[in-house]
Amino acid sequence: MKKAVRFATTLSLVFALGMFTLAGCSGSNDTENNNQSSQDSTDGQDSNDGQDSNDSQDSNDGQDSADGQDSSDGQDSGNETAEGVMTHDEYIAAENDAEVVIDTYVQAKQAWWEDKATVYAQSPDGAYFIYEMACSEDDYAKLVPGTKIRVTGYKTEWSGEVELASGATFEILGGDTYVAEPFDVTSLLGTDELIDHQNEFVSFKGMTVEASTDADGNDVAFLYKYDGSGQDGDDLYFNVSMNGQTYTFTVESYLCDNTTDVYSAVKALNIGDVIDMEGFLYWYEGVNPHITSVTAAQ
Repeated sequence: MKKAVRFATTLSLVFALGMFTLAGCSGSNDTENNNQSSQDSTDGQDSNDGQDSNDSQDSNDGQDSADGQDSSDGQDSGNETAEGVMTHDEYIAAENDAEVVIDTYVQAKQAWWEDKATVYAQSPDGAYFIYEMACSEDDYAKLVPGTKIRVTGYKTEWSGEVELASGATFEILGGDTYVAEPFDVTSLLGTDELIDHQNEFVSFKGMTVEASTDADGNDVAFLYKYDGSGQDGDDLYFNVSMNGQTYTFTVESYLCDNTTDVYSAVKALNIGDVIDMEGFLYWYEGVNPHITSVTAAQ
């Protein structure tokens, strides 16, 4: 969900599947996306209840987060933590508003604006959403997927999304790198266990595209904005089902803009298509994934 409402005193940061080709998140711009104007305040709400899903002012860094292997030996090089640095379990156990220090690895960049960066990060033991950490533009360019960073900030929670925010700072650490493989959470949809994978790079298999209703009352495969009031370049919303339950997924336009494969693939969807997807398990009053790749179901 875009946080323009929550941060009113700052500038808002801002699938033809007929061919069934791989569709990933690549080729968009970082700072250009973030130079867009403030979002409509109605954008700041949950896609599952007819409102906007994104919790960040997002921009795409042109990197494919689904690339995925540990560039060292694929083993967990991040289980050992330095003194004062929390494990993911310790981070989750910390109280909201507590100061936290974590070592983790950049998976995808969502935004840079006015010397603040928002990124998805993940270690072998868990994932993080890091919101508006202090970051120069030069340092932002260095945050390629796999980069190890140490982040100091405060743990916060907003509408169910746990994030590290409130003036977070970071340093780039040398040594190993890590890019997560997508973890299949399809069987966890509708269960209490799903939230344990919040912010992780995940996959969904064999889900069916269901109809959405546009502003004119027509059944369509996707919407621009949550209510169909948007246009090309805005967030894309689409419904998918599994085992009789329907979920709303999002292509967040700053993470994956309208130049990316995934954006084009969702625009080419048809109601009834069966698809596989990858993306980040964002949360807003329930599961609200930010999708980075769509393909025909295998």
